[in-house]
Amino acid sequence: MTAIIESAAPIVVPPLAKSPGYWTGVWRRFKKDKVAVGAGLVVLAIILMAVFADYVAPADPTRSSMLRRLRPIGTPGYPLGADELGRDMLSRLIHGARLSLFMGVVPVFIAFVFGSVIGVAAGFFGGKFNTITMRTVDVFYAFPSVLLAIALSGALGAGITNSLLSLTIVFIPPIARIAESVTTQVRSMDYVEAARASGANALTIIRVHVLGNVLGPIFVYATSLISVSMILASGLSFLGLGTKPPTPEWGLMLNTLRTAIYVQPWVAALPGAAIFITSISFNLLSDGLRSAMDVKG
Repeated sequence: MTAIIESAAPIVVPPLAKSPGYWTGVWRRFKKDKVAVGAGLVVLAIILMAVFADYVAPADPTRSSMLRRLRPIGTPGYPLGADELGRDMLSRLIHGARLSLFMGVVPVFIAFVFGSVIGVAAGFFGGKFNTITMRTVDVFYAFPSVLLAIALSGALGAGITNSLLSLTIVFIPPIARIAESVTTQVRSMDYVEAARASGANALTIIRVHVLGNVLGPIFVYATSLISVSMILASGLSFLGLGTKPPTPEWGLMLNTLRTAIYVQPWVAALPGAAIFITSISFNLLSDGLRSAMDVKG
């Protein structure tokens, strides 16, 4: 018996495989979505084009020449034609991406910060604080975003700063509603109740147990608002409430080229095409992120 025991081979227990983290799984699922990856590459290319516009643009976007006004697409020296003042359309589109992206991302980011704070606080504490806070938010949320943006910009006055402020106010209510909704679901979870029972204060519970579970859905929703922000900012510039000439911005370019639509329709449509491509790319990227972060899906 002893010999048999001594000659028996030792049992080797293989180590447990380390399970991938949450964000690793998100990245793996996101890579499988070819449409979302393609949209992300388009967004990245537009961002790089805007950042390095001074090096990429072939000409000065503000240099005009009345002898070359409304040149068609494919004109030598003007690959995408010239606008109503003879300025290179390609250079203006490249430089216009800077302000258009700025007006699309910055208001949403600021609204994401303030809306998340308002929504998380209302959803976590609940009660009368939730009722008062969310009813106040609903007052702004009741107005259509386009109408509210125009009304605020008209009241504050034209300009980039006032447009930025008006767009931020427009996006805080929907983000706050999403934040309040997901926080209300999370606060009833067992691990939050266990944290309360252990004596943890409210700020600790929010920082450790709540934010990590609610910021993801809020962020994905906020990314879907970037395209809306760009369209609204372009609309404000088109109406004369945003950027002022001669600063290149896609919405303002649409406004100044509207009189040339019967002369050079393809040139006049270029800023609109840039807005459409950028907006649809942000929407597809947001959809891909939402699907990748949906573990159940």
